[in-house]
Amino acid sequence: MSSESLNLTLRIWRQDGPNAKGGFRDYKLNGVSTHMSFLEMLDVLNEQLIEAGEESVAFDHDCREGICGACSLMIDGKAHGPDQATTTCQLHMRRFHDGDTITIEPWRASAFPVLRDLVVDRSAFDRIIQAGGYVSVNTGNAPDGNAIPVPGTVQETAMDAAACIGCGACVAACKNASAMLFVSAKVSQLAVLPQGKAERGERVLSMVAQMDEEGFGHCTNTSECEAACPAEISVDNIARLNREYVRASLVSGK
Repeated sequence: MSSESLNLTLRIWRQDGPNAKGGFRDYKLNGVSTHMSFLEMLDVLNEQLIEAGEESVAFDHDCREGICGACSLMIDGKAHGPDQATTTCQLHMRRFHDGDTITIEPWRASAFPVLRDLVVDRSAFDRIIQAGGYVSVNTGNAPDGNAIPVPGTVQETAMDAAACIGCGACVAACKNASAMLFVSAKVSQLAVLPQGKAERGERVLSMVAQMDEEGFGHCTNTSECEAACPAEISVDNIARLNREYVRASLVSGK
C-alpha cells in the first residue's frame, strides 16, 4: 500500500509539433496525493510548470469519467497504465509508490502522428468509420420493439462490439500498430444485426481499404489489443471481420 503522498520523477515525452524532434524530459513532483487521478497529477505538474514560466505539458482529456477514451497515454509502456479495463483518467496515484519514476508517452503509430507532447491525431479512426457509410433504416419515430425481432444473444454480441470507445489503445499496444480490433468492433456491431445486413459487404470492404490506406499495420494475433482495451473488446470480433471480408470479396468478385 502506498503512503498518503508520493514524491515522483515523471519522464515525459515533449514535442513541439508534428515535424519537431521530440525527446524525454524529467520532472520532479513532490507531495502527490494518492487520492488523485493520474490526470489530476498532470494538472498539478502543469500548474507547477506555468508558475515557473515553462510550457505546460499538452495531453488529451474530455469527460474524465472513463467513457470517452480521450485520455490516451502510454504509462510505463502500457496503454492507459497498469490497470485492466481502465482508461487513464480512472487510474489513481495509489497504484504507484513513493520514489517511482513514471514514463509517460503518446500513442506510438505512424497513423497517429504526434501533434504536440502527448497529443496525437486519431482522425484516421474517423475516416475509417466514414468509409463504412450508412445503414438503410428508417428515421423518425422509434419503431415498435417487436418490429424487427432480434435474438438476445445477437443483441448482446452487437452491444459488446458497440462498447468500443475508439481510444486507440489497441493500436498503441500492438507491435504492428494494427487497427484490426477497432475496425472489427465497428464492423461487428452492425454485421450481426438485421438492420446492418443490407450494406454489410460494401461496409467491410470499404472500411478495411481505408484502414490500409491510413497506414495501420497487420494483425499477427498476439491479442495484446484485447488485453489493453479499456472496453474489453474481444478478439472474436477480428475473426468475424475476417469472415465478413472473405464473404464480401467472394460476392463482389474483388
